[in-house]
Amino acid sequence: MSHRLASEHKDFVILGEGNTSAKIDGNRFFVKASGMQLPTIGPDGFCEVDADCVMSLLTADDISEDNVKKVLYESCVLKNGLRPSVETVLHALLLKIEGINFIAHTHPVYVNMITCAKNGKDAVQGRLFPDEIVCCGIAPVWIDFTDPGVPLARAVKAGVEGFIEEQGMLPKCVLIQNHGLFAMGRTAAEVESASLMWDKTARILLGTYLLGGPNYLSPEMSEHILNRPDEKYREKLLFG
Repeated sequence: MSHRLASEHKDFVILGEGNTSAKIDGNRFFVKASGMQLPTIGPDGFCEVDADCVMSLLTADDISEDNVKKVLYESCVLKNGLRPSVETVLHALLLKIEGINFIAHTHPVYVNMITCAKNGKDAVQGRLFPDEIVCCGIAPVWIDFTDPGVPLARAVKAGVEGFIEEQGMLPKCVLIQNHGLFAMGRTAAEVESASLMWDKTARILLGTYLLGGPNYLSPEMSEHILNRPDEKYREKLLFG
């Protein structure tokens, strides 16, 4: 998943951008080590992390850079000199949610054209076509720009909890203003599909403004597509 999403022709990440993670069990997960590059990362480029240790930062008074680095390193099951990504707290809290086993954080160029735009939040409020709904969900969680690390993790926690309360389901994607995309799901295929489809959605959305703006599906039609039996069947085939 990491290699495919980071392939050069996709423009999702460059250099050391982005990070991925995978749940091992209820309290341990793998996450990309800081400084590693997704296009070439191997098994040794991931840190095995204790989620409870990491998540102590969510309520910590001291979130200074030194203390965050200390806690992240202490959270590593194997102390081999690698430090988990600065977004590890965010990965930990999402992977603790039942139904989320894999996460990919990328910076797709076309998605970031929207997240970096003044009207980006308004532009992503509606759905455009059925496969967007099948792969990316009924709506993304939008997070206003927040300093990466613990502050961003706290903002995403509040945003995801609000989405679950309002929609009665897990989100598949989080869009972070001036930053990028988080896609999460039960399988790696689901995460990869959501990431790829958000790239397509962003391209189509941007193109609609050449001809008068987006023609969103109605909320009722979006709900209908989300719950159609044939689309649920397709989800199983697509995502595993």
